[in-house]
Amino acid sequence: MEYSRRVNAVRADPRSRLHEQFARIGKAVASPRRIELLELLCQGERSVDALAQATGMGITNVSQHLQALRAARLVEARRAGTRIYYRAADEQVCRFASELATVARARLVEVEQIAREHLEGRDALEPVTRQELLARLARRYVLVIDVRPAEEYRSGHIPGALSIPLDELARRLRSLPKTKLIVAYCRGPYCVLAPQALALLHARGFRARRLEDGLPEWRAAGLPVASGS
Repeated sequence: MEYSRRVNAVRADPRSRLHEQFARIGKAVASPRRIELLELLCQGERSVDALAQATGMGITNVSQHLQALRAARLVEARRAGTRIYYRAADEQVCRFASELATVARARLVEVEQIAREHLEGRDALEPVTRQELLARLARRYVLVIDVRPAEEYRSGHIPGALSIPLDELARRLRSLPKTKLIVAYCRGPYCVLAPQALALLHARGFRARRLEDGLPEWRAAGLPVASGS
């Protein structure tokens, strides 16, 4: 009887009830695979099939993770014929995903070590800040390339950026000028596509740097975003 009274008291406490709801978000992102899916959906809407291909997971597994994210209202879905397309619920969700990575890097030494080994170690120069890129764009001293998959570029990109997916970069090098600095960007500060693009560009004699983060952070900063081809 006493235990039941304590349980009922906790349930009646609005703070406890609020914390239960907050915990729903924590449970939804407790899986590294769900964080990966959330980061992809912050690049743009994708079908379940496309998400499975991008992550290497099975369709059934992807669907289960998406349902957990949807239950926490972090993602939304729409049906088009036989396919279901998912997207991040709103920009606030993408800011949350970005801040989660920022806090992890600040508090977990392992994150910093991985970032140094796999990202920063590939940069010949410091990454370009958003402010520096804006200044260079205004003076037309730079060529910006988006090395994400084409569907992500169509969903949203930095105005004026060229869509050159990483797997197409090698065969399109001849079309790029060596008289301008090339700035490559991809999905965010921990995306490996831009560093891989830099390695290829530097090997071919291009001056190239990467943006300090990616499109989600660019959008979250209130900077202009274009869409379409």
